[in-house]
Amino acid sequence: MPRWILHVDMDAFYASVEELDHPELRGKPVIVAGPEPRGVVATASYSARKFGVRSGMPTAQAKRLCPQGIFLPPRFERYEEVAQKVRAILREYSPVLEPISLDEAFLDLTGTELLHGPPEKVAAEIHARIPRETGLSCSVGLGPNKLLAKLASDSAKPGGLRIVRPEEVQSFLDPLPVEDLWGVGPKTAERLWEKGIRTVRDLREIPVGLLRSWFGQKGGEALWQLARGIDESPVVPVRAAKSISNEVTYPEDLFEREKILAELRRLALLVADRLREEGFLAQTVQIKVRFSNFVTSTRQTKLPAPTDHPLILAEEAVGLFSRVGVPPGQGIRLLGVGLADLVPATFRPIPLFPDPKLGEALWEVRRKFGPDSLGLGPTGLK
Repeated sequence: MPRWILHVDMDAFYASVEELDHPELRGKPVIVAGPEPRGVVATASYSARKFGVRSGMPTAQAKRLCPQGIFLPPRFERYEEVAQKVRAILREYSPVLEPISLDEAFLDLTGTELLHGPPEKVAAEIHARIPRETGLSCSVGLGPNKLLAKLASDSAKPGGLRIVRPEEVQSFLDPLPVEDLWGVGPKTAERLWEKGIRTVRDLREIPVGLLRSWFGQKGGEALWQLARGIDESPVVPVRAAKSISNEVTYPEDLFEREKILAELRRLALLVADRLREEGFLAQTVQIKVRFSNFVTSTRQTKLPAPTDHPLILAEEAVGLFSRVGVPPGQGIRLLGVGLADLVPATFRPIPLFPDPKLGEALWEVRRKFGPDSLGLGPTGLK
């Protein structure tokens, strides 16, 4: 049976969501970034990219390159909300879905023809549905494996659809720069350039033995395979994940205890939403705290029984913070909440407190109206 993998990449995702929510920003150089002095660019609209602004660039550098840019702080809850809508569309076509970030995902369409038709038809349908149902542009690639699907979507950006059939693999790969290949980082690319290897075709013409002598046994064989479009890595669905987590680096350090605890509750609800969405219960709650001096502390606790009750999970996350010793004078730069020891939610143990119906109601409201619609205060729902 031929293998078919689809890759979806939302175009300039964070900036596109901001333009969706604020139509007056469309066509302008929108840059989603943390504030100076240590902030970095999360993403930039294509208008801003014309000035050389790129993800991961320091905000100060982006302002020098594009002083007329519209700089906005990230709104990760909103981006997660839109990402969930995209994932929901993808899951209609296959349960084997691997999100690799908020704006990218792989979908294994192998063997789904009887249900949904040829993979090419499904790719075109997904490419049309996502903009229609979310209002956002996406690039879609379809190929015999993850490597080719990813390269196909990259070649289709922005907003296009590219299908690489098995008989087209080498003609598609050969003209590409070697640095486009997954796994070829800056250092490897530099070494290849020094040897006159600029394109995938150049790389393909190098004997595997020579590649091994340059990059070692594993590295040489990996490059030999990449140049031929060989990639056997599976699409790993979220359902197989051993943990779910969410963390945020703040543009300004947090010092006030109530703000810190409020953030832990918010993050706990976000991971509880994902836990419920993926059909899991969790028995271990974890928190991660990084201070101004970059020292990181983690704590975790094991629950008596697995649960997806958002109030229980939030209460445990807040309780764990009391076990973290905050150094004098240090603010908090990053907070994270994670859930581990996941089991399928085929049976939910009923907690004595809080009421299971309260957790169900909280989940339904947030699912229907978004994560900002209902949260938790120090004494309960708000």
